[in-house]
Amino acid sequence: MVISRHQTRSIMVGKVGIGGDHPISIQSMTNTPTQDVQATVDQILQLEKAGCEIIRVAVPDQQAATAVTSIKRSIHIPLIADIHFDHKLALMAIAAGADGLRLNPGNIGSRTRILEVVAAAREKKIPIRIGVNSGSLPQDKLHRYGLTPQALVESALEHVNILENAGYEEIKISVKTSSVPLTVASYRLLSSRVDYPLHLGITEAGSEFAGTIYSSAGIGSLLLAGIGDTIRVSLTADPLLEVRVGLEILKAVGLRKGLRVISCPTCGRTGIDLISLTHQVESELAPWSDHDLTVAVMGCVVNGPGEAREADFGIAGGQREGLLFARGKVIRKVPESLLVSELIKLIKENADRK
Repeated sequence: MVISRHQTRSIMVGKVGIGGDHPISIQSMTNTPTQDVQATVDQILQLEKAGCEIIRVAVPDQQAATAVTSIKRSIHIPLIADIHFDHKLALMAIAAGADGLRLNPGNIGSRTRILEVVAAAREKKIPIRIGVNSGSLPQDKLHRYGLTPQALVESALEHVNILENAGYEEIKISVKTSSVPLTVASYRLLSSRVDYPLHLGITEAGSEFAGTIYSSAGIGSLLLAGIGDTIRVSLTADPLLEVRVGLEILKAVGLRKGLRVISCPTCGRTGIDLISLTHQVESELAPWSDHDLTVAVMGCVVNGPGEAREADFGIAGGQREGLLFARGKVIRKVPESLLVSELIKLIKENADRK
């Protein structure tokens, strides 16, 4: 099945295209002090390796703004400066080489200040993301609409109008809340009102376990509806996990290819240590995450052989042993103690023939 995406304008964040026919990109945000250049660079390089395609850094003061120059020299992905309230920090971040801004124009003061930021952004051809969160909605919107999709969308469009009236349309938008139903409804409404690219996420989603579930439900349902152009999974955890979860969401909805290990739930018929075997396979194949392969680790004879045959490679367990499969064909029977090593060996020998 092919997802029919809502057609949006195309913008560029550095060398990464967002919207239009560009692939859905994965973002994250550093949690190091931005002024600590080495720590920030080290974290960004780790995130790049994990698959992060756009990075955002907090810019709370002038020291952080000027650090952008040094950070940019050492990384390979576009950098977005996160600005709140102070237009001077936006100007400094642009001058320092930021590839984009996260900034709500209605929060930085007079029209003169807005025009200053717009002029600088236009000169460097960098986009501005308008980000509305449920926790920071203006009182007039809450009073009129309550905490509803209308309140979020009208607040976002108010900021959009400010930029449009200043003659600037290099814009992307987010309307995030910690509620999955409210967030999904808000993005659906926003998508019906604008053709600007949309940045998806569930804000304050929670810790690694709960946040992954909430983010997957919200972001995944929107992507399946064809809504969204770039995503950030927000977790109270190491940013590396945000990137890994984002990749898995895109693979789950069919928008990104890559390694997938499928495994069955355990039951009373399972005759091998399926949980341990699955973890071992995932660990051994971690360096192969960008390979378009499906590997099956199945526990018994009910569904196991069939699922393993449909995968590129797989094992189907018996009693302390298992069958080794490659593209629908049984290779041989293998003792449980050798299943993982023989499977990995088979993959390494044959994966390039797919």
